[in-house]
Amino acid sequence: MSAMGRAGTMRASVRDVAARAGVSTQTVSRVINDSPNLRPETRARVEAAIAELGYRVNNAARSLGTSTTRTVGVVASDATLWGPGAGIAALDAAARAADRWLATTYADAADPASVTDAAQRLLAQGVDALIVVAPHTATLPALRQVAGDTPLAALHTGEGAARQRAGAALAVDHLVTLGHRRIARLAGPADWLEATARDEGVDGALDAAGIRPAAIWHGDWSAAAGASIAREVAVAVRGADGPTAVAAANDQMALGLIAGLVAEGLRVPEDVSVTGFDDNADAAFYTPALTTVRVDTAGEAQRVVAEALGLPARGDVAEPVLIARASSAAPPD
Repeated sequence: MSAMGRAGTMRASVRDVAARAGVSTQTVSRVINDSPNLRPETRARVEAAIAELGYRVNNAARSLGTSTTRTVGVVASDATLWGPGAGIAALDAAARAADRWLATTYADAADPASVTDAAQRLLAQGVDALIVVAPHTATLPALRQVAGDTPLAALHTGEGAARQRAGAALAVDHLVTLGHRRIARLAGPADWLEATARDEGVDGALDAAGIRPAAIWHGDWSAAAGASIAREVAVAVRGADGPTAVAAANDQMALGLIAGLVAEGLRVPEDVSVTGFDDNADAAFYTPALTTVRVDTAGEAQRVVAEALGLPARGDVAEPVLIARASSAAPPD
Protein backbone atom coordinates (compact mmCIF):
# COMPACT_ATOMS: atom_id res chain seq x y z
CA MET A 1 0.00 0.00 0.00
CA SER A 2 1.41 3.31 -1.06
CA ALA A 3 -0.16 6.21 0.86
CA MET A 4 -0.66 6.95 4.54
CA GLY A 5 -4.27 6.96 5.71
CA ARG A 6 -5.80 8.00 9.00
CA ALA A 7 -4.43 6.64 12.29
CA GLY A 8 -1.04 6.05 10.62
CA THR A 9 -2.25 3.19 8.41
CA MET A 10 -1.53 2.88 4.72
CA ARG A 11 -4.34 3.89 2.35
CA ALA A 12 -5.40 1.17 -0.06
CA SER A 13 -4.82 1.68 -3.79
CA VAL A 14 -6.56 0.26 -6.85
CA ARG A 15 -3.74 -2.24 -7.18
CA ASP A 16 -4.32 -3.39 -3.59
CA VAL A 17 -8.00 -3.95 -4.33
CA ALA A 18 -7.16 -5.82 -7.54
CA ALA A 19 -4.66 -8.06 -5.71
CA ARG A 20 -7.09 -8.84 -2.89
CA ALA A 21 -9.91 -9.69 -5.35
CA GLY A 22 -7.62 -11.57 -7.77
CA VAL A 23 -8.54 -9.40 -10.75
CA SER A 24 -6.91 -6.74 -12.95
CA THR A 25 -6.93 -3.03 -12.15
CA GLN A 26 -9.11 -2.55 -15.24
CA THR A 27 -11.72 -4.85 -13.70
CA VAL A 28 -11.64 -2.79 -10.50
CA SER A 29 -12.16 0.32 -12.61
CA ARG A 30 -15.18 -1.27 -14.31
CA VAL A 31 -16.72 -2.01 -10.91
CA ILE A 32 -16.05 1.54 -9.75
CA ASN A 33 -17.68 2.88 -12.91
CA ASP A 34 -20.63 0.47 -12.56
CA SER A 35 -20.00 -1.24 -15.88
CA PRO A 36 -22.75 -3.75 -16.76
CA ASN A 37 -20.29 -6.12 -18.50
CA LEU A 38 -19.15 -8.01 -15.40
CA ARG A 39 -20.03 -11.37 -13.92
CA PRO A 40 -21.90 -11.01 -10.63
CA GLU A 41 -19.35 -13.11 -8.76
CA THR A 42 -16.49 -10.92 -10.03
CA ARG A 43 -18.29 -7.75 -9.00
CA ALA A 44 -19.00 -9.25 -5.58
CA ARG A 45 -15.31 -10.13 -5.02
CA VAL A 46 -14.18 -6.62 -5.94
CA GLU A 47 -16.82 -4.95 -3.78
CA ALA A 48 -15.82 -7.21 -0.86
CA ALA A 49 -12.17 -6.25 -1.33
CA ILE A 50 -13.09 -2.56 -1.40
CA ALA A 51 -15.00 -2.94 1.86
CA GLU A 52 -12.27 -5.01 3.56
CA LEU A 53 -9.49 -2.60 2.64
CA GLY A 54 -11.50 0.56 3.30
CA TYR A 55 -10.70 1.75 -0.21
CA ARG A 56 -12.04 5.17 -1.16
CA VAL A 57 -12.78 5.82 -4.82
CA ASN A 58 -10.79 8.62 -6.39
CA ASN A 59 -10.99 10.31 -9.73
CA ALA A 60 -7.78 8.82 -11.07
CA ALA A 61 -9.03 5.33 -10.34
CA ARG A 62 -12.27 5.97 -12.19
CA SER A 63 -10.31 6.99 -15.28
CA LEU A 64 -8.36 3.73 -15.48
CA GLY A 65 -9.51 1.79 -18.51
CA THR A 66 -11.90 4.56 -19.58
CA SER A 67 -11.69 7.65 -21.78
CA THR A 68 -13.01 10.01 -19.10
CA THR A 69 -11.64 11.64 -15.96
CA ARG A 70 -15.18 12.52 -14.79
CA THR A 71 -13.89 16.06 -14.28
CA VAL A 72 -15.38 19.28 -15.61
CA GLY A 73 -12.98 22.18 -16.13
CA VAL A 74 -14.19 25.67 -15.27
CA VAL A 75 -12.53 28.85 -16.49
CA ALA A 76 -13.63 31.69 -14.23
CA SER A 77 -12.82 35.31 -13.56
CA ASP A 78 -13.81 37.96 -11.03
CA ALA A 79 -14.90 35.37 -8.47
CA THR A 80 -14.89 38.08 -5.78
CA LEU A 81 -18.09 39.42 -7.37
CA TRP A 82 -21.36 37.85 -6.23
CA GLY A 83 -22.55 36.72 -9.67
CA PRO A 84 -19.48 34.72 -10.77
CA GLY A 85 -18.99 33.38 -7.24
CA ALA A 86 -22.57 32.14 -7.13
CA GLY A 87 -22.14 30.63 -10.59
CA ILE A 88 -19.07 28.64 -9.55
CA ALA A 89 -20.83 27.34 -6.44
CA ALA A 90 -23.86 26.32 -8.50
CA LEU A 91 -21.68 24.54 -11.06
CA ASP A 92 -19.92 22.63 -8.30
CA ALA A 93 -23.26 21.43 -6.93
CA ALA A 94 -24.49 20.51 -10.42
CA ALA A 95 -21.29 18.60 -11.18
CA ARG A 96 -21.52 16.63 -7.93
CA ALA A 97 -25.15 15.80 -8.68
CA ALA A 98 -23.95 14.36 -12.00
CA ASP A 99 -21.22 12.37 -10.16
CA ARG A 100 -18.50 14.59 -11.59
CA TRP A 101 -15.78 16.78 -10.10
CA LEU A 102 -14.94 20.39 -10.77
CA ALA A 103 -11.47 21.69 -11.58
CA THR A 104 -11.47 25.48 -11.57
CA THR A 105 -8.83 27.87 -12.82
CA TYR A 106 -8.95 31.65 -12.92
CA ALA A 107 -8.06 34.01 -15.72
CA ASP A 108 -8.31 37.63 -16.74
CA ALA A 109 -11.32 37.12 -18.97
CA ALA A 110 -10.63 40.38 -20.81
CA ASP A 111 -7.28 38.96 -21.95
CA PRO A 112 -7.62 36.14 -24.53
CA ALA A 113 -4.05 34.96 -23.84
CA SER A 114 -4.82 34.53 -20.14
CA VAL A 115 -8.01 32.63 -20.96
CA THR A 116 -6.21 30.39 -23.44
CA ASP A 117 -3.49 29.56 -20.91
CA ALA A 118 -6.08 28.72 -18.24
CA ALA A 119 -7.96 26.45 -20.64
CA GLN A 120 -4.80 24.68 -21.74
CA ARG A 121 -3.92 23.91 -18.13
CA LEU A 122 -7.33 22.29 -17.65
CA LEU A 123 -7.15 20.40 -20.95
CA ALA A 124 -3.75 19.03 -19.90
CA GLN A 125 -5.56 17.38 -16.97
CA GLY A 126 -7.86 15.58 -19.41
CA VAL A 127 -11.09 17.30 -18.38
CA ASP A 128 -14.22 15.96 -20.07
CA ALA A 129 -15.65 19.42 -20.78
CA LEU A 130 -14.94 23.12 -20.33
CA ILE A 131 -17.42 25.60 -18.86
CA VAL A 132 -16.90 29.36 -18.76
CA VAL A 133 -18.14 31.57 -15.94
CA ALA A 134 -18.50 35.30 -16.61
CA PRO A 135 -17.61 35.18 -20.31
CA HIS A 136 -16.35 38.33 -22.00
CA THR A 137 -16.73 39.19 -25.66
CA ALA A 138 -13.23 37.88 -26.45
CA THR A 139 -13.41 34.82 -24.20
CA LEU A 140 -15.52 32.36 -26.16
CA PRO A 141 -13.72 32.70 -29.53
CA ALA A 142 -10.38 32.14 -27.77
CA LEU A 143 -11.72 29.10 -25.92
CA ARG A 144 -13.34 27.58 -28.99
CA GLN A 145 -10.01 27.74 -30.76
CA VAL A 146 -8.07 25.99 -27.98
CA ALA A 147 -10.78 23.51 -26.87
CA GLY A 148 -10.73 21.47 -30.07
CA ASP A 149 -12.96 18.41 -29.62
CA THR A 150 -13.54 19.03 -25.91
CA PRO A 151 -17.14 20.18 -25.33
CA LEU A 152 -17.42 23.86 -24.39
CA ALA A 153 -20.32 25.66 -22.70
CA ALA A 154 -20.86 28.95 -20.87
CA LEU A 155 -23.19 30.19 -18.18
CA HIS A 156 -25.81 32.72 -19.26
CA THR A 157 -25.34 32.31 -22.99
CA GLY A 158 -27.86 30.88 -25.46
CA GLU A 159 -30.98 30.04 -23.46
CA GLY A 160 -29.35 31.62 -20.43
CA ALA A 161 -28.85 34.93 -22.23
CA ALA A 162 -32.52 34.95 -23.21
CA ARG A 163 -33.46 34.63 -19.54
CA GLN A 164 -31.06 37.45 -18.66
CA ARG A 165 -32.80 39.70 -21.18
CA ALA A 166 -36.24 38.66 -19.92
CA GLY A 167 -35.23 39.35 -16.32
CA ALA A 168 -33.91 42.82 -17.07
CA ALA A 169 -37.14 43.59 -18.93
CA LEU A 170 -39.13 42.62 -15.81
CA ALA A 171 -37.43 45.37 -13.81
CA VAL A 172 -38.36 47.97 -16.42
CA ASP A 173 -41.93 46.67 -16.71
CA HIS A 174 -42.24 46.99 -12.93
CA LEU A 175 -41.08 50.61 -13.00
CA VAL A 176 -43.37 51.46 -15.91
CA THR A 177 -46.32 49.91 -14.05
CA LEU A 178 -45.51 52.17 -11.08
CA GLY A 179 -45.78 55.17 -13.42
CA HIS A 180 -42.15 55.91 -14.28
CA ARG A 181 -41.46 57.34 -17.72
CA ARG A 182 -37.91 58.66 -17.16
CA ILE A 183 -35.90 55.53 -16.46
CA ALA A 184 -32.08 55.47 -16.53
CA ARG A 185 -29.81 52.48 -16.86
CA LEU A 186 -26.72 51.65 -14.78
CA ALA A 187 -25.07 49.05 -17.01
CA GLY A 188 -22.34 46.52 -16.37
CA PRO A 189 -19.02 46.41 -18.26
CA ALA A 190 -19.61 46.59 -22.01
CA ASP A 191 -17.33 43.60 -22.75
CA TRP A 192 -19.30 41.18 -20.56
CA LEU A 193 -21.86 39.04 -22.36
CA GLU A 194 -24.16 39.09 -19.33
CA ALA A 195 -24.06 42.89 -19.29
CA THR A 196 -24.93 42.97 -22.98
CA ALA A 197 -27.91 40.66 -22.47
CA ARG A 198 -29.22 42.72 -19.54
CA ASP A 199 -28.76 45.97 -21.51
CA GLU A 200 -30.76 44.46 -24.36
CA GLY A 201 -33.52 43.48 -21.96
CA VAL A 202 -33.76 46.97 -20.46
CA ASP A 203 -33.67 48.73 -23.83
CA GLY A 204 -36.20 46.33 -25.34
CA ALA A 205 -38.67 46.90 -22.52
CA LEU A 206 -38.20 50.67 -22.70
CA ASP A 207 -38.75 50.59 -26.45
CA ALA A 208 -41.91 48.50 -26.01
CA ALA A 209 -43.20 51.14 -23.60
CA GLY A 210 -42.33 53.94 -26.03
CA ILE A 211 -39.61 55.29 -23.73
CA ARG A 212 -36.02 56.28 -24.44
CA PRO A 213 -33.40 55.77 -21.67
CA ALA A 214 -33.25 58.90 -19.54
CA ALA A 215 -29.50 58.35 -19.07
CA ILE A 216 -26.95 55.55 -19.26
CA TRP A 217 -24.03 55.01 -16.90
CA HIS A 218 -21.55 52.13 -16.80
CA GLY A 219 -19.95 50.35 -13.84
CA ASP A 220 -17.77 47.30 -13.18
CA TRP A 221 -20.42 45.32 -11.21
CA SER A 222 -19.02 46.41 -7.83
CA ALA A 223 -20.74 48.37 -5.08
CA ALA A 224 -17.84 50.82 -5.27
CA ALA A 225 -18.71 51.54 -8.90
CA GLY A 226 -22.31 52.34 -7.97
CA ALA A 227 -21.19 54.64 -5.17
CA SER A 228 -18.62 56.41 -7.35
CA ILE A 229 -21.23 57.38 -9.93
CA ALA A 230 -23.87 58.46 -7.39
CA ARG A 231 -22.97 62.15 -7.48
CA GLU A 232 -23.43 62.26 -11.25
CA VAL A 233 -26.72 60.42 -10.91
CA ALA A 234 -27.86 62.81 -8.17
CA VAL A 235 -27.15 65.82 -10.39
CA ALA A 236 -29.20 64.24 -13.17
CA VAL A 237 -32.09 63.39 -10.82
CA ARG A 238 -32.24 67.00 -9.60
CA GLY A 239 -32.15 68.38 -13.13
CA ALA A 240 -35.06 69.23 -15.36
CA ASP A 241 -36.63 66.05 -16.73
CA GLY A 242 -34.10 63.97 -14.78
CA PRO A 243 -34.60 60.24 -14.21
CA THR A 244 -37.11 59.16 -11.61
CA ALA A 245 -35.75 55.59 -11.56
CA VAL A 246 -32.49 53.76 -12.23
CA ALA A 247 -32.38 50.12 -13.32
CA ALA A 248 -29.00 48.79 -12.19
CA ALA A 249 -27.54 45.73 -13.92
CA ASN A 250 -26.77 43.95 -10.65
CA ASP A 251 -27.47 44.18 -6.94
CA GLN A 252 -23.97 45.20 -5.89
CA MET A 253 -23.97 48.31 -8.08
CA ALA A 254 -27.49 49.08 -6.88
CA LEU A 255 -26.29 48.86 -3.27
CA GLY A 256 -23.44 51.28 -3.89
CA LEU A 257 -25.68 53.63 -5.83
CA ILE A 258 -28.28 53.76 -3.07
CA ALA A 259 -25.63 54.47 -0.42
CA GLY A 260 -24.12 57.20 -2.60
CA LEU A 261 -27.48 58.81 -3.37
CA VAL A 262 -28.34 58.93 0.33
CA ALA A 263 -24.97 60.56 1.00
CA GLU A 264 -25.90 63.14 -1.65
CA GLY A 265 -29.09 63.96 0.24
CA LEU A 266 -31.55 62.02 -1.94
CA ARG A 267 -34.12 59.56 -0.65
CA VAL A 268 -34.73 56.14 -2.19
CA PRO A 269 -37.46 55.60 -3.36
CA GLU A 270 -39.13 58.95 -2.52
CA ASP A 271 -36.85 60.95 -4.86
CA VAL A 272 -35.67 58.15 -7.16
CA SER A 273 -36.39 54.43 -7.38
CA VAL A 274 -33.58 51.90 -7.80
CA THR A 275 -33.79 48.29 -8.96
CA GLY A 276 -31.12 45.60 -9.11
CA PHE A 277 -30.59 42.19 -10.67
CA ASP A 278 -29.59 38.82 -9.12
CA ASP A 279 -31.46 38.86 -5.79
CA ASN A 280 -28.26 38.12 -3.92
CA ALA A 281 -28.40 36.81 -0.38
CA ASP A 282 -28.23 40.31 1.13
CA ALA A 283 -30.68 42.14 -1.15
CA ALA A 284 -33.58 41.94 1.30
CA PHE A 285 -31.42 43.55 4.01
CA TYR A 286 -30.29 46.65 2.10
CA THR A 287 -31.62 50.00 3.31
CA PRO A 288 -34.12 50.19 1.74
CA ALA A 289 -34.66 46.54 0.86
CA LEU A 290 -33.83 46.16 -2.81
CA THR A 291 -36.33 45.53 -5.59
CA THR A 292 -34.53 43.14 -7.88
CA VAL A 293 -34.78 40.23 -10.31
CA ARG A 294 -34.27 36.66 -9.11
CA VAL A 295 -32.71 34.22 -11.58
CA ASP A 296 -32.35 30.45 -11.27
CA THR A 297 -28.56 30.18 -11.12
CA ALA A 298 -28.73 26.61 -9.79
CA GLY A 299 -31.00 25.51 -12.63
CA GLU A 300 -28.84 27.28 -15.20
CA ALA A 301 -25.76 25.52 -13.84
CA GLN A 302 -27.48 22.13 -14.07
CA ARG A 303 -28.49 22.89 -17.68
CA VAL A 304 -24.96 23.89 -18.67
CA VAL A 305 -23.32 20.89 -17.00
CA ALA A 306 -25.76 18.54 -18.72
CA GLU A 307 -25.18 20.28 -22.06
CA ALA A 308 -21.41 20.11 -21.73
CA LEU A 309 -21.41 16.42 -20.78
CA GLY A 310 -24.12 15.33 -23.20
CA LEU A 311 -26.38 14.23 -20.34
CA PRO A 312 -30.18 14.47 -20.13
CA ALA A 313 -31.43 17.70 -18.60
CA ARG A 314 -32.24 17.35 -14.90
CA GLY A 315 -35.24 19.67 -15.08
CA ASP A 316 -36.40 22.99 -16.43
CA VAL A 317 -34.66 26.23 -15.53
CA ALA A 318 -37.06 28.54 -13.71
CA GLU A 319 -37.89 31.79 -15.46
CA PRO A 320 -36.72 35.04 -13.83
CA VAL A 321 -38.99 36.63 -11.23
CA LEU A 322 -39.33 40.27 -10.16
CA ILE A 323 -38.99 40.64 -6.39
CA ALA A 324 -40.64 43.94 -5.42
CA ARG A 325 -39.27 45.50 -2.24
CA ALA A 326 -38.94 48.95 -0.71
CA SER A 327 -36.44 50.55 -3.12
CA SER A 328 -39.07 51.17 -5.79
CA ALA A 329 -42.25 53.23 -5.64
CA ALA A 330 -44.34 55.56 -7.78
CA PRO A 331 -42.39 58.54 -9.15
CA PRO A 332 -42.41 61.80 -7.18
CA ASP A 333 -45.07 64.34 -8.08
